[in-house]
Amino acid sequence: MQDQEVGDGTTSVVILASELLKHANTLVRQSLHPTTIISGYRLASKEACKFLKERMAQKTENLGRDTLLNAAKTSMSSKIIGVDSDYFANMLIDAMLAVKTYNAIGDVKYPVKAINILKAHGKSAKESELLKGYALNCGRAAQGMVKVVNNAKIACLDMNLQKSRMKMGIQVLVSDPKELEKIREEESNITKKRIEKILAAGANVIFTTKGIDDMSLKYFVEAGAIACRRVPKDDLRRVAKATGATVISTLADMDGEETFDPASLGQAECVEEERVCDDDIIMVKGAKSSASCTILLRGANDYMLDEMERSIHDALCVVKRTLEFGTVVPGGGAVEAALSVFLENFAISLGSREQLPVAEFAEALMVIPKTLAVNAAKDAIDLVAKLRAYHYTSQMKPGKEKFAEYGLDLYDGAVINNIEKGVIEPALSKIKILQFATEAAITILRIDDLVQLEKDPSEQQG
Repeated sequence: MQDQEVGDGTTSVVILASELLKHANTLVRQSLHPTTIISGYRLASKEACKFLKERMAQKTENLGRDTLLNAAKTSMSSKIIGVDSDYFANMLIDAMLAVKTYNAIGDVKYPVKAINILKAHGKSAKESELLKGYALNCGRAAQGMVKVVNNAKIACLDMNLQKSRMKMGIQVLVSDPKELEKIREEESNITKKRIEKILAAGANVIFTTKGIDDMSLKYFVEAGAIACRRVPKDDLRRVAKATGATVISTLADMDGEETFDPASLGQAECVEEERVCDDDIIMVKGAKSSASCTILLRGANDYMLDEMERSIHDALCVVKRTLEFGTVVPGGGAVEAALSVFLENFAISLGSREQLPVAEFAEALMVIPKTLAVNAAKDAIDLVAKLRAYHYTSQMKPGKEKFAEYGLDLYDGAVINNIEKGVIEPALSKIKILQFATEAAITILRIDDLVQLEKDPSEQQG
């Protein structure tokens, strides 16, 4: 694999948008009105996306299952885990296929959020593993609780299960000390009754975003349930979605009483506590509503683990787009070179003022392959010239359409068939990069007022 990326998609958008603005500035100096430039850029972007979909994009089913591996490796090639891309690519594809689901209209979806990423110090990056189930980076609230609960009924709470206390500012006027003691007992009983209602509904696993005090923990231990406190809200929502639970923030009902509806419980085959490195994690396995899994990353320190997480997330998004959109394009600057040649010829066919901005748009696209070659310390002028020649031949000479798959090989400094080499990217990503870069440039071109501060009179006299 080769470092075919400028960085991530955001970097490509920034580079292309800034290059479009440079060329727009050149056109403005030639007395071309910004409105004409904007309409020309819009036309060029529309035609480029149409050409990309019809002529460049290839369906993944025609390329085989290895397409997913190659797309993931291409994304990771410029990242910290690029050295171990073979190992991580297989892990990511297994994770993404495990969370396959369908939306309301029957379309296949692969939600990235259904894959939790946990980080643990120690061991090498290649000892990272894929865990079946959704893992929470927390343990049981008390050591006396059971470690495994089968046929779990899960309650997801966004409320406090600590001893209830009266709010500040409330004054209680009692003359008998016994009455004051009764108030304290009732404060304890309020939380006890809430817990009893939750357990009576059938809950044997309780997750809450707030606290659980020691007195309350006793009731969960006696009931043989697992309770976890201080669960992050994002994790709680994902567990609720996966298990079919409803996040409960209050037990109050319409009649002013406190009740807990058993229908708000989620279901899973098993919930258990496991030991990873020096930390305990809670695994939710066999969720009822949708599948979920966890990638456990191992590394030397926080900085490495954070960078690994960003790389994994980028690669997961690439695999998701490849699976959902179903088409890929060759990487290594092939798309930009092909679009540049196509738009140059398209500009010649225009008989209006838009010809100039379309031609400049075509030239600006070549900044991506040029940047790739410069980053790889290769002869950018020579490589880009060869690349353009290949794509000109593919579009102008019948029978040479195969040359449209050729892009840069930044290891050997050559132009090769990137589809055969396995350097591919989701077609959707390229289309979005083109559209976002064009919109960013147009937004700035619309700014036609200049705000300038007057110089201080004392400075002018000096």
